[in-house]
This record gives sequence, C-alpha cells and structure tokens, in this order.
Amino acid sequence: MPLMPRFPRFPLLAVVCLGLATTACKKDTTTPAATGLQVQAHDQNAMMKIMHDMMNQMNAIVGTMDPDNDYALMMKAHHTGAINMANKELAAGTDATIKAMAQRMITAQQAEITQFNAFLAAHQAQAPMVMEFMDRAMKTMEVMDRNNDIRVLTGNADRDFAQLMIDHHTSAVDMSRDLLELGRENTTRTLARQIIADQQMEIKELQTWLLTNKGY
Repeated sequence: MPLMPRFPRFPLLAVVCLGLATTACKKDTTTPAATGLQVQAHDQNAMMKIMHDMMNQMNAIVGTMDPDNDYALMMKAHHTGAINMANKELAAGTDATIKAMAQRMITAQQAEITQFNAFLAAHQAQAPMVMEFMDRAMKTMEVMDRNNDIRVLTGNADRDFAQLMIDHHTSAVDMSRDLLELGRENTTRTLARQIIADQQMEIKELQTWLLTNKGY
C-alpha cells in the first residue's frame, strides 16, 4: 500500500493569513490608525508660541518678596497668557463647546486682572520679606513648561488649546495653593480660592472633552 504524502504543518495564524491574503490580513491604509497622527512641531504651533511668550514675561518679573504682591504680579501675566490663548481659540477653533469655555475664561480672567490691578495700586510690599513664594512660583512654571513640551500638538486649535490649558490651569492652581499657605492679605487669598475652584472645574471639563475628541 503506498504511503500518503506528508504535508508541512503551519501555525494556525499563518494558515488563516494564507487563505485570506487579499482580505483580512491585508493592511488597511484607510483608517486613522493606519495613516497615523499628524503632529505639528512645537515651534510652529500658535498656542505654544503664546505659552512661551507668557513664560518670558513671567521670567522678567522682579519680585517684591511680599507673597501677596508677587502672586498678583505673577497671576496678571499668567491670566494674560490664558486670555491670549482663548482669543486664539475663538479665532481659529471650530468646536462650540471649547469656544464657549474660552469665552468664559476670558470674561473671568479679565475681571480677576482688574482686581489684581486694584490690589497692587493700593498695597505696598510688606515686611517681613518672604522669598519662598517666588521660588515656588518659578518651579511651578518650570513644571508647566516641561508638561507642555511632552504634549502631542497637531495644529488643531481646539485640541491644542484644551491640552495646553490643562497644564496652564494646573500651574495657576498650584500657585494659588502656595499663596494660601504663604500669603497674608484677605483680598489675594479670596482670589486664590476662587481661581482654584474655577480652574479645577475647567480642568475636568477639558479632560472630559479630550477623552471624546482626541482625533486619533
């Protein structure tokens, strides 16, 4: 009786792919995952440029060593950066939810800048000097800058604004907590508490939006 020919054994996955070479195992080049995420260089990104401009302005601030005065000076520049980013979002963004958030930030932070200006006009730096607040504030801004640098930016104004504003708000919350620990004036302490409450809420809103609008 003649022997039956022996056939080589292939792993199951290889057999499946051989049988479906023109269908299931063919690479799909039409899906977003296949085409890949389109990334924009940070030095070409409009939102990141505003962040860098803000950092330069804050680095140029000469502290008074009065934590309340220094908090007001730092937050004025910090808020101005947020307002500039929000205005850019209103001009270039397309998502109604993010644009509404941007407008809300502009309204709130312009009002707070007015309050900080009034405080600075009426309040002279007080002894004893406290160097620690400015030291903490600059470290907080360095952390924000590092967090910015690892963000994946695409040139989409809505997503870039949402990502960078999370880092921006986080630094404002951290500086405000430092003020509550080191500050001595009721006006700035009240502003700090309001900023913490408002911006923590907005961080959650931005995170929720990004989870469903990542674009990849």
